[in-house]
Amino acid sequence: MDSEQFRKAGYAAIDEIINYYDTIADRRVLSAVEPGYLRKILPDGPPAQGERWEDIQKDIETKIVPGLTHWQSPNFMAFFPASSTYPGMLGELYSGAFTAAAFNWLCSPAITELETIVLDWLAQMLALPSCYLSSGEGGGVIQGSASEACVTVMVAARDRYLRKATEGMGEIEKEERIGVLRGKLVALGSEMTHSSTQKAALIAGVRYRSVPVMIKDEFSMTGDGLRRTLEQCRRDGLEPFFLGATLGTTATCAVDRFGEIAEVMKDWPELWTHVDAAYAGSALVCEEYQHHAKHLGAFDSFDMNMHKWLLTNFDASCLYVKRRRNLTDALSITPSYLRNEFSDSGLVTDYRDWQIPLGRRFRALKIWFVMRTYGVEGLKAHIRNHIKLGDLFHSLISSRSDLFQILTTPAFALTVLTVVPRSQSGGASAASPPNLAHEAYTNGFTPDAASQMKMDANALTKEVYELINSRGEIYLTSSVISGTYAIRVVSANPKAEEHYIRNAFNILVKTAEEVSLRSTARDQGLKNNDIRN
Repeated sequence: MDSEQFRKAGYAAIDEIINYYDTIADRRVLSAVEPGYLRKILPDGPPAQGERWEDIQKDIETKIVPGLTHWQSPNFMAFFPASSTYPGMLGELYSGAFTAAAFNWLCSPAITELETIVLDWLAQMLALPSCYLSSGEGGGVIQGSASEACVTVMVAARDRYLRKATEGMGEIEKEERIGVLRGKLVALGSEMTHSSTQKAALIAGVRYRSVPVMIKDEFSMTGDGLRRTLEQCRRDGLEPFFLGATLGTTATCAVDRFGEIAEVMKDWPELWTHVDAAYAGSALVCEEYQHHAKHLGAFDSFDMNMHKWLLTNFDASCLYVKRRRNLTDALSITPSYLRNEFSDSGLVTDYRDWQIPLGRRFRALKIWFVMRTYGVEGLKAHIRNHIKLGDLFHSLISSRSDLFQILTTPAFALTVLTVVPRSQSGGASAASPPNLAHEAYTNGFTPDAASQMKMDANALTKEVYELINSRGEIYLTSSVISGTYAIRVVSANPKAEEHYIRNAFNILVKTAEEVSLRSTARDQGLKNNDIRN
């Protein structure tokens, strides 16, 4: 493909991308293909001779698009959003054109320096403490995902803990002591901490323990709960070295009690505390959420994903550390072929020492484009619009307490709900638990009324959830929280609008009523059979 052919193909590709976005709301949001569909329609091997771009492009719509779940659709309300915008796409286009491995400053100085600058800009936007700025001992680095960031800082935490624990020892004694300690190291996270923390522990070769959380605390990790778990670890002969705290848990968007955790850390200074704010961290651009950043200076690292809620295409996970030396001490290896006068001078940043991989892409470019296109005020407006839509959805669900019960206080545009069985609705408010004195649970045949009620609600909620997704009009995700099966609804991508929120609510109502009637008829049939028998 020469430059003129590229120009023509580029125009055609951009036209097709624009058409895809213009029609995305009309497409079935969840792919309906069967596993292995693509192998059946593609050749067994690559073509012997090159093909024309026009023929290749035709296969995008006919072969690839049917196998896509449309994350940018306003009807996508599952998981958390994965933002995509035209400025971000342009950043990826230029990044592809400027391709460089960028493992050190000399590979392309602009790639390194722009990353440092835009991450300082972002830290200021999020009201992060100054200790996370590159002008001090800390700084930011772009990782591929929040999971990758967690592995990176856990390795650094492990190295720091072992280094401090063996300070002043001779080489042989140190090696033996490290061997003993490695088998006792334990990383902690709450029961609601993302599974990536436990996976990071597997990769780092350490143990993992969960800190219990309770519904009365809105599933937030508390200082008391953390302290009890730490003390139990110590009684069990373990060495706690890492804590994963969260700003916006996956299940309910709970925020751990950072102030209380910071107080506990005073008694456990060797513990590395990492805050995962993958989704909800974006809300810190708005002043009304910046109180959550108040205690972050007491911790060691913080990560948020611009590619979730802040209009930047995947991947753009922004990791901040309070002391960059902790990363470089753990991850820096400099063979002769990577040495150069600039790196040796110590006057430049080599981001290869801040991450697991060696090479890295020019990801700062798309962040720069997004920040300059939308500005700080535009990014705030984006977040506030989704918060407003989330509040609307919450009010709609609350208006049908005969059908739905809200499990936790809605947060960061996320609502978590369950479907109420007809036998339990009886006019109860959305915040009220089902009436245990209801005749359905005092008939002598239900020894454990509360358990039976939960089983009924779980089964009904799951049936509603699965039916909605099977029909493909909207896409939702579920979660099991303290034994309760719940539906999560979050509408936070750039195309979200009020009428899509109302449509999702109407679909939930219609499906819940349909399934409830079917369930009632089924139960009545079983009851009639019992009478006849």
